[in-house]
Amino acid sequence: MTLGGPSSPADWCAASVSAIRDAVASRRATALDICDAFLARIDAHNPRLNAFLQVFHDHARTQARAIDAAVARGEPAPPLAGVPIAIKDNIALDFGFTTCASRLLERYRSPFTATAARRLIDAGAVILGKTNLDEFAMGSTTEHSAFGPTRNPWDESRVPGGTSGGSAAAVTAGLCAAALGSDTGGSIRQPAGWCGVVGLKPTYGRVSRFGLVAHASSLDQIGPITRTVGDAMHLLRVLAAHDPADATSLTDAGERLNAIESPARPGSASLAGRRIGILRQSLDATNAPSVRDAIERAAEALRRAGATVATIDLPSLDHAIAAYYIIATAEASSNLARFDGVRFGRRADLRPGEGLDALYARSRSEGLGPEVQRRIMLGTHVLRAGYADAYYQTALCARRVIRDEYAAVFATGCDAILMPTSPAPALRLGEVSGDPLAMYLQDLYTVGVNLAGLPAIAIPGGWDRAGEKPLPVGVQLVGPPLGEPRLAAIARVIEAATEPAPTPTAS
Repeated sequence: MTLGGPSSPADWCAASVSAIRDAVASRRATALDICDAFLARIDAHNPRLNAFLQVFHDHARTQARAIDAAVARGEPAPPLAGVPIAIKDNIALDFGFTTCASRLLERYRSPFTATAARRLIDAGAVILGKTNLDEFAMGSTTEHSAFGPTRNPWDESRVPGGTSGGSAAAVTAGLCAAALGSDTGGSIRQPAGWCGVVGLKPTYGRVSRFGLVAHASSLDQIGPITRTVGDAMHLLRVLAAHDPADATSLTDAGERLNAIESPARPGSASLAGRRIGILRQSLDATNAPSVRDAIERAAEALRRAGATVATIDLPSLDHAIAAYYIIATAEASSNLARFDGVRFGRRADLRPGEGLDALYARSRSEGLGPEVQRRIMLGTHVLRAGYADAYYQTALCARRVIRDEYAAVFATGCDAILMPTSPAPALRLGEVSGDPLAMYLQDLYTVGVNLAGLPAIAIPGGWDRAGEKPLPVGVQLVGPPLGEPRLAAIARVIEAATEPAPTPTAS
């Protein structure tokens, strides 16, 4: 029963994280009713969108009932009481399967739950299901899933971005209130930009990676995808904490998050004294006109709020793609060696007379898709004796240069850097599936952030109306380490000034 909530249960599917939590905590609505509204919406729209790979109908309803019972007993409501959340399917849960969208792990059941997911569950979240992704988080479109592509809710002939495309599409279409994604080279921010939602990539080490199936361990980071900046920060406050199970977890991971700077109002002077740098390449003619327009509108909104906006340069940005795809593939080659049909993964049938080498080769060739195989082979090649110095060590040196360039910009007093999330709006299904280089170049503005370990937030910046249907255009803000609160305050200015979204196809 809904007590003084929206006029219909389906209206909860457009509510914010905070609104849902407050309604459940005050008993104006039940977690079960809200859960049922989202499950019904998933059942209606997911067959077309393919955002979810698994839906936990019974488990989610059991969680919701437990939350309602605790609230009825007078227990304090946790920070995410009754909030329906989806989990990217490379983040382990001890229920359902953890497939990484790969045939190799199609029936794999994790014996434990990832720390990030456990923190959400302990905070009262209701886990609706696992979302689609590019296999083993390798891709930029969510077309490289063994279980079929996810479609963009704004235009189902287009991709949602990747690799967290299922999570971004689910939030956009109102199939969940928020979702977890992972970001190795832009995999939260790029799909958030193409789907018109908010994607937060935290500082490296801010959120535990324990239980995230590793792609590139020095680059991977878990973060939230939400409808608003406020919701993203609400989830980050739950997720951020030191985790002894993750050797890269920061000891001060949860600090400075409760002192969120007050939301900015359009036209206010709340950003007075703030300095924002616009990346020079952001206004380059190689970017789509709608992308350049979004950057200019965002810059003007920041100026109206009192910020000083100036052009900055990151000379090594053009080298970031090359450095990233050497480092990431090298780490992926090492991390995926365990998926051999013996230690983990689907095991192929051996033919008479074949040995262990044949078992490994057939299990991996049958279980892994072409993009994953391509990256493993690239990574193995750059780590070979005689090649590691020429490729891998050079990429590590480039990474240091990129990190130092970002640090130099922030050392001048710059509070954030404004840039696109992608050079163009969402691509059509199949547009780059046969051209890996074209797909990799979609990450031009995102990979450097991961190489430097910095926080960044993607937010809607406007609309591209060049085609038959309007498509979202995202912009992102990059900040210094542990600078998420300041990024959120700046992002709210752009959020408030951006044209409200029309209704997506899935509504």
